[in-house]
Amino acid sequence: MAGSYWKQVIDAGLGVPTDRPLDDLTAELIHMLGSADPRERDRTAYPTLATWIDRGVYDDLLPGLGDGIAAGLVTGIGEVGTDSVFRRSFSALLLGECIARDTRRLLVSGSRILDWGDRLVGWYLRERDDRGFVEGKGWAHAVAHGADAIGMLAESPHLAAPELTVLLDVLADRVLAPTSRLLVSGEPDRIAEATLRVLRRNVLPLTVIEPWVRRVAARATAYPSERQDPYLVTGNPESFLRALHLQLALAPSPPQMRPDLLLVLVEALRQTNAGLRTPPA
Repeated sequence: MAGSYWKQVIDAGLGVPTDRPLDDLTAELIHMLGSADPRERDRTAYPTLATWIDRGVYDDLLPGLGDGIAAGLVTGIGEVGTDSVFRRSFSALLLGECIARDTRRLLVSGSRILDWGDRLVGWYLRERDDRGFVEGKGWAHAVAHGADAIGMLAESPHLAAPELTVLLDVLADRVLAPTSRLLVSGEPDRIAEATLRVLRRNVLPLTVIEPWVRRVAARATAYPSERQDPYLVTGNPESFLRALHLQLALAPSPPQMRPDLLLVLVEALRQTNAGLRTPPA
């Protein structure tokens, strides 16, 4: 019954049903965010809530909605390989939607946005389940969704240079986090996109960005002992540097520092791809 009910809502253009209280509808959708069924989570709960947030359905309720969604960030935190990741990952994505709505309409206090930001980055640094696509259950994608949400947070007018600097460090920490598998489901690209959102604010100087790039590049050349696969150490930061360089070069709305930052990135890529600079025999 629940599936057919929400299918009718979606088929009707995602208008808010009038036969049930909004609180009940919202609670059901938020519960479905943690479903292992992608039809409930990806195709019903997330697009419905995101659409209603974007249309202003929750404008008068946004502080409470965001708090309720943020609570999902700690559901099963620390678990790896369990279904609890879906609730955390999609809660992050929806919290980003709440922040984006406030950016457009200024509906929430600055202190509330900063609190949501603290909870978001706290979860992102603690999240240990880095699976992308889960067979039979769809996208977990916590690393990508967290980057998307941080990118939306970066655009908030409530964040200034100190907070944006923290966001850059958080993104770097995620790229450099120890891992038993490489991020191969587009996560480096999503983290690079979030980085560009930070840089487009045009408030951080190159004196902050350049050492930040060098920090990532240093790990991309930090080869471990022969007992460890070196690509598990260098692969993610190298993929991120390439993605950031490409996106910065092609960005239709680049940050003001693009020319200087491109030079910094090219130098970092030269250092991390020394073999490509060796002339053929």
